[in-house]
Amino acid sequence: MHITILTMGSRGDVQPFIALGVGLQKAGYRVRLASHANFEMAIRDRGLDFALLSGNPQEFLQSERGQAMMQSRNPIVFVRRMAEAINEVLSSVLLESWNACQGTDAIVAGSLATWGIDIAQKLGVPFFFANLQPSSPTSTFPVSSAPKVSKYLERFYNRLTYIVIYQLVWQIFRKPINEFRTHLLDLPSTGKTPLTRMRQQSVPILNAVSPSVVPVPADWLACDHMTGYWFLDRAAGFVPPPALVNFLAAGTPPVYIGFGSMGGEKSKKIAALALSALAETEQRGIFLRGWSGIENADLPDTVFKIDSIPHDWLFPQMACIVHHGGAGTSAATFRAGVPGIIIPFLGDQPFWRDRAFELGVSPPPIDPENLTVQQLTAAISEAIQNPTLRDRAAQLGTQIREENGVSRTVEIIQQEMQST
Repeated sequence: MHITILTMGSRGDVQPFIALGVGLQKAGYRVRLASHANFEMAIRDRGLDFALLSGNPQEFLQSERGQAMMQSRNPIVFVRRMAEAINEVLSSVLLESWNACQGTDAIVAGSLATWGIDIAQKLGVPFFFANLQPSSPTSTFPVSSAPKVSKYLERFYNRLTYIVIYQLVWQIFRKPINEFRTHLLDLPSTGKTPLTRMRQQSVPILNAVSPSVVPVPADWLACDHMTGYWFLDRAAGFVPPPALVNFLAAGTPPVYIGFGSMGGEKSKKIAALALSALAETEQRGIFLRGWSGIENADLPDTVFKIDSIPHDWLFPQMACIVHHGGAGTSAATFRAGVPGIIIPFLGDQPFWRDRAFELGVSPPPIDPENLTVQQLTAAISEAIQNPTLRDRAAQLGTQIREENGVSRTVEIIQQEMQST
């Protein structure tokens, strides 16, 4: 049987879906993964079929509009700007998604690709909605991009945030989606949000998060699943750069500093502060350049720069991990059993920062807008020297390594397909 996966975003958004594709392939399915051109090699290298979806998230995040989105602290403004950016290429993406799903027996759609439910309706195949953050409505906590409120209002507010965010995205996508339904799919237009239709149809929602990090809410429905993380471990035959191996062997475990797909001036500024804090603590460092645009200039001999490296190989060897709080990097940090320090930029990143602190595996949260070298120096020192924090991080890592989110998700998909 054939399964098509639709997903968009940065490497951290796409890579877990590659892991799911590999798991489905091992279970005997043929898998096509539709995403952006810059992930084609990573997808094909794992033996999966690739289909192109338009758009380049790296170009957008580095653009003036992308930088404006990253500066916003209002979750509604953030989601609106992100959705509007996708809306500009949506007509192409919808057609490409439709073409990618031809001949498929089921569709898994991640992130904002909620139009997978429309394609599944036309093809008469099962549909699964997946996210790397808890996305099933609950009164236990708000949608991951929304701020917390007073405990006296939180239960009503928490559930409301899911309705508001899904409704906001739907209002931006409503016209092109309905044109897609009527003109290409020959389906009637709809006024219902994708979330409403998912709930009415009991669509399985796959929350690719560890229950050790976010316990399963008591008010979730039977179709809501906390699957565990989807990790894409290093490819067989991976050989680390000899210079990096030598650097690691030459001294104490270093501090990792990396902000992944977060680019622009804000990333450069925070990276510079982090490197200064590293010098203050007299720690060695590994610096991941990512999309920050920072070059080799002014890096001391005690800091080793890399462009990319498998997290599952590197992170367990670190003293602590300073990062932006993306879902994928947060998950890899938790699994490594190493304390993390999250400096969030946007979206769901503050959610993971707060969750890490609540779990006792990270120093107290730092406001990125008022970040100082002194604050970050203190946080690095605590992450390295606090035995309680380090023990809790190690315990959490052990729990997560005992889970297998991909296998659990494959089981859910198999059970659903067998029952339809």
